[in-house]
Amino acid sequence: MTSRPVRIGLQLQPQHMDYATIRRTAAEAEELGVDVLFNWDHFYPLTGEPEGLHFECWTMLAAWAEATSRVEIGALVTCNSYRNPELLADMARTVDHISDGRLILGIGSGWFAKDYQEYGYEFGTAGGRLDDLAGALPRIESRWGELNPPPTRKIPVLIGGGGEKKTLKLVARHADIWHSFGDAETIERKLEVLRGHCADVGRDPAEIEVSAGTPKGEPSAGGPELREKGVSLFTIGVGGPTPDLGPLRQWLAWRDEQNA
Repeated sequence: MTSRPVRIGLQLQPQHMDYATIRRTAAEAEELGVDVLFNWDHFYPLTGEPEGLHFECWTMLAAWAEATSRVEIGALVTCNSYRNPELLADMARTVDHISDGRLILGIGSGWFAKDYQEYGYEFGTAGGRLDDLAGALPRIESRWGELNPPPTRKIPVLIGGGGEKKTLKLVARHADIWHSFGDAETIERKLEVLRGHCADVGRDPAEIEVSAGTPKGEPSAGGPELREKGVSLFTIGVGGPTPDLGPLRQWLAWRDEQNA
């Protein structure tokens, strides 16, 4: 993997706060200098009160496209099960235009059973959901080529997950960014698997940006080790009711030191 500049993302989790707080926090994060602003694609909170305040992903991304001017925006990650692939491609293209080319299409196979049960989607199996994602990605790419107007740029595709047999194979074929979870040793092992999948499809793994959640504690405690393994996009998660951007400020300062 080639050395890329460090970038910092903020996953502004749309739970346990009203939209005015979400909008204000997004604006503050952009003003502070964050590189990417993510939300997530769920219908209920993942932590805290299960029936707490929560908002939908893609309508929010469209609002962020108008409310921000510099940051890239996207879901970490969209659940493939919730929308027809052609519709999702059109939604992404539209938000791409609204944002003047700042959308990242983050996508994964889905996992949160309550979303499926409450909204009437078939949960199935983890393997079946991954197979559905494998079928959807070429359809999304094909639809982008048919839309009028087309996307403003090649919309970057971020695929989240670390499954070595299926997910990383999809990353090798389709992703511009791979988002993973785990410590440096785990990411190093999975990157070795990803390189093998890239070799199988004739792709240079250096084309794929490596993304990870930030480790707990000071950036200097875990950041350099992940950086050494090839991670360049580090994302902090923050939710309601009172989002704390203190850790974001620390990671932004660390980014600037690394990129100096």
